[in-house]
Amino acid sequence: MTFQPEPAHAHGTAPTTAVVLCNLGTPAAPTPAAVRRYLAEFLSDSRVVEIPRLVWWPILHGIILRVRPARSARKYANIWTPEGSPLKVWTEKQAVLLAGYLGQRGHRVVVRHAMRYGTPSIASVLDAVKAAGADRVLILPLYPQYAASTTASIGDALAAWMKRIRNLPEIRFVKHYHDDPGYIDALAQRVNEHWRVNGRPDKLVLSFHGLPRRSLALGDPYHCECLKTSRLVAERLKVRDDFVVVTFQSRFGKAEWLQPYTEPTLVALARAGVARVDVFCPGFTCDCLETLEEIDQEARAAFLAAGGKQFGYVPCLNDQHEWLAALAGIAIRHLQGWDTAPAGADDADDRLEAQRRRALGAGATA
Repeated sequence: MTFQPEPAHAHGTAPTTAVVLCNLGTPAAPTPAAVRRYLAEFLSDSRVVEIPRLVWWPILHGIILRVRPARSARKYANIWTPEGSPLKVWTEKQAVLLAGYLGQRGHRVVVRHAMRYGTPSIASVLDAVKAAGADRVLILPLYPQYAASTTASIGDALAAWMKRIRNLPEIRFVKHYHDDPGYIDALAQRVNEHWRVNGRPDKLVLSFHGLPRRSLALGDPYHCECLKTSRLVAERLKVRDDFVVVTFQSRFGKAEWLQPYTEPTLVALARAGVARVDVFCPGFTCDCLETLEEIDQEARAAFLAAGGKQFGYVPCLNDQHEWLAALAGIAIRHLQGWDTAPAGADDADDRLEAQRRRALGAGATA
């Protein structure tokens, strides 16, 4: 095995702490070539597609990567911004804002973002923070609900990086936070903000990214965690159980996935006489292709075409204050025991202690 050369080490240098926010990733541009590169990496991950390589490889390279990139590129072009992919833009903002929120709470840490697929890769970001002196690293996936195809895949990328590093930093890894009170409050606040402006719908549809149904039998807790998130949000909103409908979107392939499916459910609601729905995607912490194009465009069109009258899309958490405060709280909980005080804090504490002792001494003399 070849280990990565270590950066020059300065003895006596105080170790620093880094937080690495990890998201799924995005193509670098809304073009067939960029989408093909992204899909090739994404769909080659055995965590994402659990089909034997001998069966999957000819399908992936012979059909999917020849046909799908152009179609997907057109969809990305529909939601692309002047700053780039919405997922990239929001993830970058969340990293910058999280550093500020942590700093306000007295934690001096380096915060960087990384993508499981595409750039910046998890390995490149870990290389950078280690070269900058980080000896403690918290890996914080932007996936509230745990799934093997998402959270565990980040663990795989981390493990691959660790295999080539000689002098490893101390690592902590956040598994999930689907029932974190701050996260639940942020979701409820997002919905309430939408209702204050637009009024309440007849139904609130909570749409989560889907997984093959067999993942449930294999022991993946994702489905249960999505249902718990939904139940807690409904409780926080103080709405009836039948007011909230939980669905799953983004099916791929012909196998059965977690049900009920989002778009067919919206069509059924419209045909049953439900005039207005609001759709919110609690599992996505950043708006992206799956929310802006699949839900706000495709699902909206399907609901209205089936007879629905009003379709409300509730934006993802993005840079919402309550969400960033919750994310900071999650990070702080997992940073416990690590020294993240600002430089010079020990000196300041010593000065305050000396002042206290002098004050006590003066009081005793008097």
